[in-house]
Amino acid sequence: MRQEPTGHQDAAQGETHEAPVAAESGAHGAAAAHAAAGHEGAAPQGAAHAAAGGRGGGEHESPLTHVVQHPLVQVPADLGFLTPEGKLTIFSDQISMLALAGILLLALVPMIVRKRRKAAGVDGMVPTGAQNGIEFLCQYIRDDMAKPVLGVHTDRFIKYIWSLFFFLLTVNVLGLIPIPAVSKLFGTHLGGTATGNVWLTATLAVITLGMMVINGLRFGGKAYIAHFCPGPLVMAPLLVPVEIIGLVAKVFALAVRLFANMIAGHIMLAVLLSFVMMAGASSAGMGYGIGAIVVAASVAINLLELFVAFLQAFIFTFLSVLFIGMSVNVHHEDHGEHGHEAAAH
Repeated sequence: MRQEPTGHQDAAQGETHEAPVAAESGAHGAAAAHAAAGHEGAAPQGAAHAAAGGRGGGEHESPLTHVVQHPLVQVPADLGFLTPEGKLTIFSDQISMLALAGILLLALVPMIVRKRRKAAGVDGMVPTGAQNGIEFLCQYIRDDMAKPVLGVHTDRFIKYIWSLFFFLLTVNVLGLIPIPAVSKLFGTHLGGTATGNVWLTATLAVITLGMMVINGLRFGGKAYIAHFCPGPLVMAPLLVPVEIIGLVAKVFALAVRLFANMIAGHIMLAVLLSFVMMAGASSAGMGYGIGAIVVAASVAINLLELFVAFLQAFIFTFLSVLFIGMSVNVHHEDHGEHGHEAAAH
């Protein structure tokens, strides 16, 4: 005969069934709590890792930072398109190089040109050392560059021409000195090529434009105004705008040529240096190998940049002389053409 379970037995069986269920539920709860704790711990670690990665990526600055202007003192200003960020730069690394170039010229050139031989009579007037180079450049610019174009007006403009050439030459050469690397040790950014800023080259070009127009009107008068319409008067609506566009194009060519040529070499050097950083990030051996090639190429480019510094100063000065000469001698050209026509008749 089967015996019916008593109440005490049912209660005992219920307790035995509930105990495994409770233990299993406790185990799941502990696992869930451990997983949540794991996720909570992983989240700050992942955030910290991402932040560290972000900082690491930010440490590698762009190579072009050595080319662009670095403002040091700015004031709020609203000058339209001239201040797109709403700030006016009062002092920057490139402005510091302009000031340095002016100080060097004002201090060194008078000291150099006063240096003579320590002798009496004519021998005491013979230049020595660096003065020979300066006098050679001044005489070449006056006799071989300016005089054939300016003619009788040479001595009127030669001071501006000399100042323009030596200022550009000094600024270009100062841009080759690694001043930014030294200034970074003091927590600032100085140095750079000021002529790699299109605002500077445009300003110099506009000064030359003023010399052209003002002196053209001063010495040419009506003849300078008439040269804007070289054909019949009925063609003036077509010819005058073309001549004005040509005048603006001369200034634009002056500004862009100097700016582009001076900044191109520095961009090339910056790109070459970035190759070393990228190769070094891959492996040390590749970094050393690429670095040796880049150093050799950088030396060659720096020598080329030194030549370009002289060349671009010469070209800007020569084109300024040419444009000024075309403005102040326009009436002589007209007289020459009439003289040739009269001789032909």
